[in-house]
Amino acid sequence: MKEKKKEKVLLSVQNASYRYSDAESKDDYALKNVSFDFESGKLYAIRGRSGTGKTTLLSLISGLERCTEGEILFDGKSLKNMNLDKYRNRDIGIVFQSYNLLPFMTAAENIILSMDVSGLKIKNKKQKAIELMEKVGLKETYANRKVLRLSGGEQQRVAIARSLSYNPKMIIADEPTGNLDKQTETEILEIFKKLAHEENKCVIIVTHSQNVCDTVDVIYDLKKVG
Repeated sequence: MKEKKKEKVLLSVQNASYRYSDAESKDDYALKNVSFDFESGKLYAIRGRSGTGKTTLLSLISGLERCTEGEILFDGKSLKNMNLDKYRNRDIGIVFQSYNLLPFMTAAENIILSMDVSGLKIKNKKQKAIELMEKVGLKETYANRKVLRLSGGEQQRVAIARSLSYNPKMIIADEPTGNLDKQTETEILEIFKKLAHEENKCVIIVTHSQNVCDTVDVIYDLKKVG
């Protein structure tokens, strides 16, 4: 029997701890000694009650905050030694619960703006935006529609397409289905599953949803410090 190939560890959180600079005590941690590995080609859920440090962990993974102790490696390199702007604009894509789209722009313009920020040379950006929208289940006719004319589920699809605009290795999604109905949540999860299993991306979802946890390959639980 052929042995299944082990996927590459893309992101490694190694004994990561975080303490706010204004913490009352040096023992007052928002996150303490967390170690998780994330592989390409897998769909992950990070689960935990309010106050367990989910948002803090996302901030560390995305390079918005630095570990007080421990470190985070992306593709074998410590985030401490990386150009974090380039890391966020090219290596990882971020999907938010509230979509974070610019409402005065069209769906396609939001995606194209992300391409521009990445600095990558992409031919025919409008056509590329349309292709990405079709990948997440939106027809070409939605491309010229202002964001405010889209439903919540449609906006989230645009947000996912935007996160894919520079072909990142990893997608981080913060409660991406929290504002969606059950059916739309299932459809969005199917997109994330395909990105992981068919396009070999590492997809990490922070969630409270049991439906999400039932779908992913691996669940990591965070517990409150103390």
